[in-house]
Amino acid sequence: MKAHLELGYVRGAHALKGEVNVRTFDPASETLYEVDRVLVRRRDGVEVELPVEAVREAPKGDLLVAFGGIETREAAEGLVGGTLLAFRDDLDAPEEGEVFQGDLVGLAAFDAAGNALGTVEEIWNSGPVPNLVIRGGGKELMIPFADEFVTEVDLEQRRVVVKPFELTD
Repeated sequence: MKAHLELGYVRGAHALKGEVNVRTFDPASETLYEVDRVLVRRRDGVEVELPVEAVREAPKGDLLVAFGGIETREAAEGLVGGTLLAFRDDLDAPEEGEVFQGDLVGLAAFDAAGNALGTVEEIWNSGPVPNLVIRGGGKELMIPFADEFVTEVDLEQRRVVVKPFELTD
């Protein structure tokens, strides 16, 4: 398992005292309210561990986050475009039958007959359920992450079995 899980990214600096505007990959996630620290992977690839001092809601489903040690707008601007990651050790384990969405990225995807469809490259949270974005063989599939379409998730074998939509003429 990866030591960190991606939470979202820094969209911009906010005001003058170092707060940043964060867009989480899962709009329903409460993780930033629950953890004391995050890892920020800046655009230049440098990773910085920062304490989370305050989190509050912002317009458009974003969050405003204050990090320890980031006290000016200029310092906050240095984080813009960076990815926020949670330390897996800081999170409660998922309940039985649940997974962290971040653990799905990179899984090999197959249909029920065992045919390889590609790899889960992204998770899009643009509707009532997250969508797995599977790419392979020059094709892209979007599969709702719901029992009706995802019949098996095997993190140990790094695979997921999905039921793609059937197209009609």
